[in-house]
Amino acid sequence: MATGQIFSKTTQALFYNYKQLPIQRMLDFDFLCGRETPSVAGIINPGSDGFQKLFFGQEEIAIPVHPTIEAACNAHPTADVFINFASFRSAAASSMSALKQPTLRVVAIIAEGVPESDAKQLISYARANNKVIIGPATVGGVQAGAFKIGDTAGTIDNIIQCKLYRPGSVGFVSKSGGMSNELYNTIARVTDGIYEGIAIGGDVFPGSTLSDHILRFNNIPQVKMMVVLGELGGSDEYSLVEALKQGKVQKPVVAWGAKSGGELESAQAKNQALRDAGAVVPTSFEALESVIKETFEKLVEEGNIPPVPEVTPPLIPEDLNTAIKSGKVRAPTHIISTISDDRGEEPCYAGVPMSTIIERGYGVGDVISLLWFKRSLPRYCTQFIEICVMLCADHGPCVSGAHNSIVTARAGKDLVSSLVSGLLTIGPRFGGAIDDAARYFKDAYDRGLTPYEFVEGMKKKGIRVPGIGHRIKSRDNRDKRVQLLQKYAHAHFPSVKYMEYAVQVETYTLSKANNLVMNVDGAIGSLFLDLLSGSGMFSKQETDEIIEIGYLNGLFVLARSIGLIGHTFDQKRLKQPLYRHPWEDVLYTK
Repeated sequence: MATGQIFSKTTQALFYNYKQLPIQRMLDFDFLCGRETPSVAGIINPGSDGFQKLFFGQEEIAIPVHPTIEAACNAHPTADVFINFASFRSAAASSMSALKQPTLRVVAIIAEGVPESDAKQLISYARANNKVIIGPATVGGVQAGAFKIGDTAGTIDNIIQCKLYRPGSVGFVSKSGGMSNELYNTIARVTDGIYEGIAIGGDVFPGSTLSDHILRFNNIPQVKMMVVLGELGGSDEYSLVEALKQGKVQKPVVAWGAKSGGELESAQAKNQALRDAGAVVPTSFEALESVIKETFEKLVEEGNIPPVPEVTPPLIPEDLNTAIKSGKVRAPTHIISTISDDRGEEPCYAGVPMSTIIERGYGVGDVISLLWFKRSLPRYCTQFIEICVMLCADHGPCVSGAHNSIVTARAGKDLVSSLVSGLLTIGPRFGGAIDDAARYFKDAYDRGLTPYEFVEGMKKKGIRVPGIGHRIKSRDNRDKRVQLLQKYAHAHFPSVKYMEYAVQVETYTLSKANNLVMNVDGAIGSLFLDLLSGSGMFSKQETDEIIEIGYLNGLFVLARSIGLIGHTFDQKRLKQPLYRHPWEDVLYTK
């Protein structure tokens, strides 16, 4: 066990098992004390590495993250404190690993409930190798104005109230972390404050005892008096009694023992033993504050404690989220969302709770209507959307999108890469003409153009009519998907004026060539116009905006993703080798 000071203003620690709040509290304490360097040198997260961003005052810093204790110790050889936030299941193993590192002197074990056999092994190893264990079941410790462990002393407001941002003259040790915070306040009220405070931990076998730390305090010149607070359970106070009887402690000790199980461990017996050994013991716990005050004032009168100069600690910048909640600042948002909200008990799509979507039996078309159109469309509309998705999900392995996904999958690429390679082919020539078909059909119909005027006008501009023409379909071999869509619309839509106009255009184009039939893009584009106008739920401006933004092409992208994913899985399931295009299918020419 160390015989003197274990912390200083340059002490640095390694923090095991990343916890944002206690680390940030340590860094805020550093800033409050005027430290030049952060007290947390590195973080150990088993199996992880990289950096964690935190704040040191107003400055955002990156603290290294290491996968093992050994790697962290090698990277930060000057860090000699190990703060272990592991669970009770793994705290013993990680603590023993830390104790075996030559660079680490102090190990703080936060977890409670560490098995007693493990705790005994840790204690034995630490004492044999002159290491210090604080805990298990501890909140940690603090050297005022220099260094603190994790959540010791609580919030910044409490730290300032306890004057822990600068050193005082009192050494304090207790079993209880909760009572430590209360005594820090008490001591700050009636003395010049804490120099060092330790909570040894509430488990049956603490790594260090009350007397261990009192003996340390006795060797620290800045500590002029000590305060000891026992706790229910155990008889640790008697180790202090022996140290006092043997004359190992020359400084005043104010002590209060706590009741435990047996007669020897009663509060009365403990306190009498402490009093007989020379400690200053109050008549009750309530009188502890006045006894501390009297002892301190006597030392001041004797000239043993010079006045401690008061300093004004710097202000800790408030976190933005905290400041916003308290109404102190306002900050612009970075993203606007009108389609969903995940802040409540359950996510909502366009204001409709997830549970309602399930309870009412909504389908994919309903979800699309909420997330894309921000309203619940009539059932015939959402069913039409679902039909479009089903009919456009796939069109065989030979179309460009499926071919790309297949080739990519056979190259050993992952699902997302294979999917994206197929999606990137979607455009004016493959599946991406729905918006253009809707745009041109709408403009021609709304302007009252005849099919002849429309088609010939497009020809003069050098623009092919979107939604018309197919590589394999013709007048005598119509696209079954188009027929199914038209049949559904005739049966359910209140109006099909745009579809009928598209059919008239098709009649004219077929007079020019046998393959200039309406394709699925033209069918969906014209029928979506009828859906938007016939439902009575969209204004002209909204309809134009939907077409301009690319909603309708989005429908094809969504649908075809199903097929592209299917082709990817199919190739991987079949374990197909890398694809190489055959020579005989290439025209080599100069």
